[in-house]
Amino acid sequence: MKAIALILAALAGTASAADCGPDKLNTERTIILKREGAAYGALQHSALPLKKGEVVLTFDDGPSPENTPLVLKALSDQCAKATFFLVGQNITQNPELARREVSEGHSAGIHSDTHPNLGSLSPEQQLEDLKRSRAAYKAVFGVETPAYRFPFLAETPTMLEALKQANITVASIDMGINDWIPEDTTAILAQRLKDSLDKSGSGIILMHDANGPTAKALPTLLQVLKDKGYKVVHLEWQ
Repeated sequence: MKAIALILAALAGTASAADCGPDKLNTERTIILKREGAAYGALQHSALPLKKGEVVLTFDDGPSPENTPLVLKALSDQCAKATFFLVGQNITQNPELARREVSEGHSAGIHSDTHPNLGSLSPEQQLEDLKRSRAAYKAVFGVETPAYRFPFLAETPTMLEALKQANITVASIDMGINDWIPEDTTAILAQRLKDSLDKSGSGIILMHDANGPTAKALPTLLQVLKDKGYKVVHLEWQ
């Protein structure tokens, strides 16, 4: 029954995405990155080649059966494409939902296997976590992951070197909305997004599809982007 529900939801999302007129946020363009050990996100690395007013939508910590479908519907309703950074154990537990993200035109990378603070682990434990998350990704998608985002953005020399050697892009961020507080309301998250946009002007936005308040607020957040004239840029890898 769960698989049938996901298929029906995906078909509904595809149908709504077919109507992508000027009243929608839409996806302005796609940047296709090489599969290489590059690193992007101005908070910690080089900025992506974005114009002022261009943003990349990214979501962490899923897939979540409760919340990710709401995020996918909101994105479909606005014809906007995003990149999802998936936790390995969540991929294994929700493979159909992970595949649905990609089948609806989004891209996907990994976000560790268990979401630890990697700096608290030994080098051997860090590499084992990476190995497990890469295996989970390949088991579901049939290919190697192209990109990795560190849990808590807590980068380590061991992992940076391993990702570089594996030609996996490190994806940091340019701005976020601090969307992990259970008491957050849609109005609070919308204001944080406005503040971040006013400060940064463009860049990679970090959100969390596993977070209930974010999933509920996303239609409003996407409308904020449209109202302020921002353009969505989608990331894909060769």
